[in-house]
Amino acid sequence: MTTGRTLVLSVDRDDDIGWKAKIKSPVVGRQECLKAADTLALADPEDSDVNAIFSAVKIYDELIAKGEEAVVAVIAGNHLHMIEGDRKIAATLDNVIAETEPSSCILVSDGAEDEYVVPIIQSRLPVASIRRVIVNQMPNLEGTYYILKKLLDDPKISRVVFVPLGLAMLLYASAFILGYPGTATIVVIGVIGMYLLYKGFGLDEFIHGSINALRASMSRGKFSFVTYSTTIVLGVIGFAIGFFTVLKYYTSDSSMGVLLYVMSFMYGAIIWLIVAGLVTSVGVIVDVYINERENLAKVIVFPFFVFAIGLILYGASIYILAVSSVPEFPVKPTDAGMYIMYSTLFGLACAIIGVIIQYVIAKRQAVQQKEAIIENI
Repeated sequence: MTTGRTLVLSVDRDDDIGWKAKIKSPVVGRQECLKAADTLALADPEDSDVNAIFSAVKIYDELIAKGEEAVVAVIAGNHLHMIEGDRKIAATLDNVIAETEPSSCILVSDGAEDEYVVPIIQSRLPVASIRRVIVNQMPNLEGTYYILKKLLDDPKISRVVFVPLGLAMLLYASAFILGYPGTATIVVIGVIGMYLLYKGFGLDEFIHGSINALRASMSRGKFSFVTYSTTIVLGVIGFAIGFFTVLKYYTSDSSMGVLLYVMSFMYGAIIWLIVAGLVTSVGVIVDVYINERENLAKVIVFPFFVFAIGLILYGASIYILAVSSVPEFPVKPTDAGMYIMYSTLFGLACAIIGVIIQYVIAKRQAVQQKEAIIENI
């Protein structure tokens, strides 16, 4: 017989109990877990989390029948954002452990996705066993079609499938209406490619984190809320102008390669993006100066680096487009070298100035901290 109390834990990582059954996590105790399973089953009888919760209760009953001390609980994450959901699971698990005081855990899962949280659980409690609940399905065409239909009905999956397809079709139709039929295909392919890169590099989580930072700055009355809002507007304008610049220099004879289209976009958008980066940097510096002045040296260099990188990229885009003899480009090939040379020199000078200012501020802060320590002694 094992010593200590065993926590039989069912993890609903995508929060179906909250999304579908409107049940707040955590759910602790046999009767509460059965009530949650019944409510979820009525909301969605095909949800596999129902079987996982019932399986957890069954394991709990078996342990109690053997005379062991046990407790059963269900915790959930977030239906749309996995990172926030895992953080919620970690915080909820801490509360459950503090309430029930278990010495080990039996994890009950309905699939591999829930088992991603095993390291989170193991960092807080020994995992004695993992039970995966597999729901039998009909292995025929009708059953497969029904499963796919249920998946596409899930907002978490449908937004990944339907949003890029719908956006591509909308852009394709808009290109024809605006009189750019030859541009429609490249626009659609470009948008789908950007969306795939957006998801592949995890930029959705980055943007979601930026939105949370925006909300936090607004709720705390920080100056960066204004600069973040301005940055979003400037970024949208920059991307729009970059897109129209690509259309301006677009040729239907395939004489321009992908690199030249990228440079065209950069040539049109980079000035706006530089201004957006500078506005954001100023907001961060002001907030740090007011609230965390000891960290000023770490952020004071941001606007200098933003301006330096943007200036170099701007010069590079002009140089490449000019020497490639892009039709109707305002800079002549003979002047291209001057643009890239001056933009690189000014960019490097700006970066060096930023590093020097950062060094001076850091040294001054170190002296002030040393003086403060001496005064306290």
